[in-house]
Amino acid sequence: MRILHTSDWHVGKVLKGRSRHEEHIRVLAQVVDIAKAEKPDVVIVAGDLYDTAAPTADATRVVTRALSALQRTGAQVVAIGGNHDNGAALDALRPWADAAGVVLRGSVGGDPGDLLVSGETAGGERWQLVTLPFLSQRYAIRAAEMYELTAAETQQTYADHIARLIARLSERFADPGVVNLLTAHLTIVGASAGGGEREAHTVMGYAVTATVFPPNAHYVALGHLHRAQQVIAPCPARYCGSPLAIDFGEEENVSSVAIVDVSVDKAARVRDVPITGALALRTVRGTLDQLATVNLPDAWLRVFVRETPRVGLREDVQELLPNALEVRIDPDMIPDKSARIAQRQGRSPRELFGDYLDSRGTAEDGVRELFDELYDEVSSTK
Repeated sequence: MRILHTSDWHVGKVLKGRSRHEEHIRVLAQVVDIAKAEKPDVVIVAGDLYDTAAPTADATRVVTRALSALQRTGAQVVAIGGNHDNGAALDALRPWADAAGVVLRGSVGGDPGDLLVSGETAGGERWQLVTLPFLSQRYAIRAAEMYELTAAETQQTYADHIARLIARLSERFADPGVVNLLTAHLTIVGASAGGGEREAHTVMGYAVTATVFPPNAHYVALGHLHRAQQVIAPCPARYCGSPLAIDFGEEENVSSVAIVDVSVDKAARVRDVPITGALALRTVRGTLDQLATVNLPDAWLRVFVRETPRVGLREDVQELLPNALEVRIDPDMIPDKSARIAQRQGRSPRELFGDYLDSRGTAEDGVRELFDELYDEVSSTK
């Protein structure tokens, strides 16, 4: 069977005040085109459909239309909630999803069986998929308590609870002749964060080791980390990455979706298919003269200016580079505070004021003399 694995759409993302609505439309249209060309049996969306727990109407429209378009390619579409999503709100959309032929699991509810999805391909290949939406530490404990844990067991770590949940949910993986799949929105210890995720949910308190995955799983489709990468685990496990760079910390990531071919008796084979619908994110550095030579019209820019700080510098940069979303002074141009203090030691106020005038290019007649006169006047009154 064939799987299209995608994740971390973050629809509704605003970058430095700039909406990326049109980019998301192009990106998800490209994902749909890939599904039409590759003809997957199952499409897995491994969480973070939205960038915020309170998505706008436009964002909701983009996501629901994309899920419907993917379902119309003939694939069974399965989507789970991520840490940026409102799990309860996604579950409220389940009547729509059911009518549209989309499997949507926003959160872990009271019935563990609800998180196991099964089906059969057009070629008669049976598959079953464990769906594990994002769980915060508090809700991981609550979910684990469904299995009647003791008080001591509820005090175990987040990773222990996740391992216990996955073990319970994947009990049917022992069934012969079925392709066993699992999707989860998790941070795996040792995986590369990819530069841009918000740190709140990637700290070690929310990380688990890859040993939580059952060795009889044929493929684990992960979401949460935005860099496409294989995870060393007892079974084939992979982050597909985000289909667009979410912020400037991810500008080196290669945006893609994963196409996975797997069967009961053959190991999963994975191909990354690039997604190019979004504008690139680029960081540039230089003086104003150097920035005037930059030619990146199809990218959002973060600019580090190698000029002395002054009023109006940001506006000058944005006039040269209208697509500059972030303008900063290059840290190398900001004098070290301790060095400035050392330079001042042992020098008179007249000398320091003279240096200040020189640094500002001020050479008006009488300014130094006026300072000397005022300084003498103040000094004599002490």
